[in-house]
Amino acid sequence: MFPTGHNIRHCTLAELEAYFLEAGQPKFRAKQLYEWIWQKKAMHFADMTNLSKELRQQLGEQFTLPALQVDQIQVSEDGTRKFRFRTWDGHFVEGVLIPTEARLTACVSSQIGCSLSCKFCATGYMDRKRNLQFDKIYDEVVWINQECEKVYERKLTNIVFMGMGEPLLNYKQVMRAIERITAPDGLAMSPRRITVSTAGVAKGIRQLGEDGVRFKLALSLHAANDRKRNEIMPINDTNNIQTLIAALNDFYQKTGNEITFEYILFRDFNDSLADADELIKLYRQVPADLVNLIEYNPIDQADFQKPKEEKVQAFMQYLEKHRVNARLRRSRGKDIDAACGQLANKTR
Repeated sequence: MFPTGHNIRHCTLAELEAYFLEAGQPKFRAKQLYEWIWQKKAMHFADMTNLSKELRQQLGEQFTLPALQVDQIQVSEDGTRKFRFRTWDGHFVEGVLIPTEARLTACVSSQIGCSLSCKFCATGYMDRKRNLQFDKIYDEVVWINQECEKVYERKLTNIVFMGMGEPLLNYKQVMRAIERITAPDGLAMSPRRITVSTAGVAKGIRQLGEDGVRFKLALSLHAANDRKRNEIMPINDTNNIQTLIAALNDFYQKTGNEITFEYILFRDFNDSLADADELIKLYRQVPADLVNLIEYNPIDQADFQKPKEEKVQAFMQYLEKHRVNARLRRSRGKDIDAACGQLANKTR
């Protein structure tokens, strides 16, 4: 029924039931196996202790279970933990655990590398090797949640797709990963605690609306006019700001879900009050709930720097004065390879 070496996590429950019946095994074995894969988070057939040794051996000969493995963990003084994961074929991707008093947030990747070449992002200087499959994205969440339970004795509260890669250019796999993360027979997390961040793929934003997703959406804006955004984000050439505004309004009309603007402040580039004015005008064109002002984490490949503190505060206060719901997100893990892509870019 399945070719030898087929990834067992790519089988549906119905397909597993048919496999076991064909193999002369009772149908309930499929549910036991499915629970091991998705609820008990088994990453090896040997872990499935309520299956006989012979059956586990048979499964190992027929199927593969190529789970993501932890290659390295960096721990910051502020509690941030950065994971470098290794795929079955030797590539690296990153995940981050960000603890605060109120939340334990996992930041996960959706691609190995990235094709968008944003000028301020370490991942943007890597080639895109390939998309991550849904089960590997799921593994990122599993590993980070295990670290949460070990260190903080509680589970993850939030997940953000803000790691390596553009989620909407790996649409099907990201959607399948979120289905498994939120499913009652998966990790059973609320979709309201998940945010997908895009650099601006208008077609993908509209598709999210068509699909009636229940998670939140963030737009990595970082400049409030096309001239500046073109300089730092080449995707803006084909997905300009007005196209994105229209797509976001369409998304909101169909879903009513929360929308956030992400805006990294770069010294002497997008941090003036004139820039703030342009941002306010965009904010009023979309039913956005929040503007996340982000403190920049410098990288070796680019010359961007974060603004001086007084400039940040002036920008923030100007937004608040004009009734923009804004929040300043301080950069975390400054003493480790915190910027997206930095750790995965390092050699062993």
